[in-house]
Amino acid sequence: MLFVSNALDGPRLMQAAQRQGPAAVQRAQSLIDVMQTDASADEVDKLKSMNNFFNRTIQFRDDRDNWGVADQWTSPMELLNRGQGDCEDYAIAKYFSLIALGVSPAKMRMVYVRAQVGGTIQAHMVLAYYPEPTAEPLILDNLITELRPASRRPDLAPVFSFNAEGLWQGVGGSSAGDPVARLSKWRDVLSKAKAEGWW
Repeated sequence: MLFVSNALDGPRLMQAAQRQGPAAVQRAQSLIDVMQTDASADEVDKLKSMNNFFNRTIQFRDDRDNWGVADQWTSPMELLNRGQGDCEDYAIAKYFSLIALGVSPAKMRMVYVRAQVGGTIQAHMVLAYYPEPTAEPLILDNLITELRPASRRPDLAPVFSFNAEGLWQGVGGSSAGDPVARLSKWRDVLSKAKAEGWW
C-alpha cells in the first residue's frame, strides 16, 4: 500500500473528532493548532513537536486497564478521544500526525523492541525516523521523551519494524513481507486512520 504525504486537512480531522466526542474535539483542536504552527518547520522540529505533544497530552495506560483486553491498537482520533493509551498508540499517533504534516511515510517505521526498564525487559514500540534510507534513525518514544539517535538508546533491542509500505526483521533493509497482510491490527488502524483524514 503506497501512501502519499498530504497537507494537513484540519476540517476533515475535526469532523472525525466530532464523531468521537467532545474530548476528541478539544484535543484534536489543540493538535491542529500545533500542527498549523509547525507546518513550515523543518522535519526534525516537526518530530520534536509531535513527540512532545503526544507525550504531554496522552496519559500512559496499559490496554488491560484502558480497554479490558490484552492488546488494542487505536487510531489517532480514538487516542485523542480516550486521552490515554500505551506505547503502540503513541507511536501510531505520531506516525500519522507527521504524515499529515508532510513527512514521507517511507522515512518512518514503527519498531517493536525489547526495552530494558528498571532491570526488567518488556515489549515496547517506538517510532523511528530515518532522514535518509541508510541514516541512523532518531527515536520518538514515550518512555524517554527526548528525541535521541538510536545509538543513544542502548535500552532498546529491535525485534521488527514496519510502516504502511513494508515489514522488516529488526530495522534492516531486507523485507519480511507485507505489513497489511501480516499485521491485522495494523490493517485495522490504517483503515480507521484513512477514514479519519490523516492521509
